[in-house]
Amino acid sequence: MTAYDGWDREYQENKQDYLDVFDRFMSQMNYENNEDFERSFAERVGRKHCVSVASATDALHFTLLAHGIGKGDEVLVTDFSWISSSACASMVGATPVFCDIDLDSYHISLDSIKRMYSDKVKAIIYPHLFGNMTDTTEIQQFCKDNDILFIEDAAQSLGSSLHNVHAGTIGDCSVYSFNSNKVIAGINGGGVVLTDNEDIAKRVKMIRRHGKDKDFSMMGYNSRMYVLNAEIINLRLRHADSNQERRQQIAQEYNTAFADLPVVTQGMSNGLNHNYHKYVVRFEDKDTRKRVKNAVNASIHYETPLSANSMYANLECRSDACTASKTASDTVLSLPIHAWLTDDEISTIITTVKESFNAVSK
Repeated sequence: MTAYDGWDREYQENKQDYLDVFDRFMSQMNYENNEDFERSFAERVGRKHCVSVASATDALHFTLLAHGIGKGDEVLVTDFSWISSSACASMVGATPVFCDIDLDSYHISLDSIKRMYSDKVKAIIYPHLFGNMTDTTEIQQFCKDNDILFIEDAAQSLGSSLHNVHAGTIGDCSVYSFNSNKVIAGINGGGVVLTDNEDIAKRVKMIRRHGKDKDFSMMGYNSRMYVLNAEIINLRLRHADSNQERRQQIAQEYNTAFADLPVVTQGMSNGLNHNYHKYVVRFEDKDTRKRVKNAVNASIHYETPLSANSMYANLECRSDACTASKTASDTVLSLPIHAWLTDDEISTIITTVKESFNAVSK
C-alpha cells in the first residue's frame, strides 16, 4: 500500500545524518535550550521572534492566553479544519464562533465572518488550509477596523507564499506545526509561535514553562520542545525546498490526469507558490470517495464539521449555517502526496482514481 507521508523513506535516504544528529545531541548535554533553532526559524520565516512549544495546539492556546483572551470573549473560527482551531478558544474560556467556508478554496468566508461578528469578538484564527493561500486583505482590514486579533494558523503552510508574501508573516501572530503529517515533521511533533511583538513572545515563553520568569509569576504549562526534536526539524528543513518542488511536480501530474474527470480540485490564486501539504479533490458522491480512499490509502480531511462534534453539545459556542463546510466534509479526499512517492506509485494512484469512475458508469 502507498505510504501516506513518506518519512520512513526519507529516514533511509538520510540515515547517517540522523545518527550524526543524535550523536551531537547526546554529547552536548543540552536538553532544554532551543534558542538557536528559534532564532534561525524566525529568520527563515521573516518574523522577529519565534517561541518553540510542544505542539501547534499549544501554540494557538498560548497565543490566546498571551493576548488576554478569555471568558466573555468570542473567537471566530472556521467550521472546516482540525479540532485545535476551535478547542483552543474553549480552553481559555472564550466562545468559539463557527464561520462557514468558501467551497472553492476551503478557507473561512468573509461573508460568514461578517454575519457572525459581534462586539464580543476579540480574535480570529485563520488557517491556510492544506497549504493553500488566498488574498486575506479584506479580512485583515475587517479585523483592523473592528480591533480583532488576526492569528494566522500556518500549521499546514510552511513554504507556501502568495505574491512572494510567505505564510506566517501576515498575522499579528502566527503558528506553525511540525506534527508527523506536515511537510516538515519533528520526531515528537512540536510547534512554534511567531510574532514581531517582544512582550507577547516573552509571555508565551513564560506560559510554556509553568509561568516562570524570575519566579513563577503566572499560571503556565510544561510545553517545551525537546532539543533533539528541534535538531531533527532543522535537518529536515535542509531539504524543504527540493521536497516542495517534488510535491508540486506530483500535483501537476494529478491535475493533468484528472482534468476530464468529474472531480473538483482546490481553487488557487494567481501568484501562489503552493507547498501541497495536501492534494485535495472533491467528489460528487460519498461512494466514489470511499472506493478511492480504500484503494490508494487516501485520507479524509475533515469528515465532520467542527461544530457538529459532540463536545459542543456541552460547550458554549455560536455557529453560522455552515452548509459549505458540511458539503466539503461529505465529499473531500486527500490523495497521497509526498516527495518520496515513486513514479510507479503515482501512476497507480492516477489509474485507480480513473477506474473508480469507470466502475460508477458501468
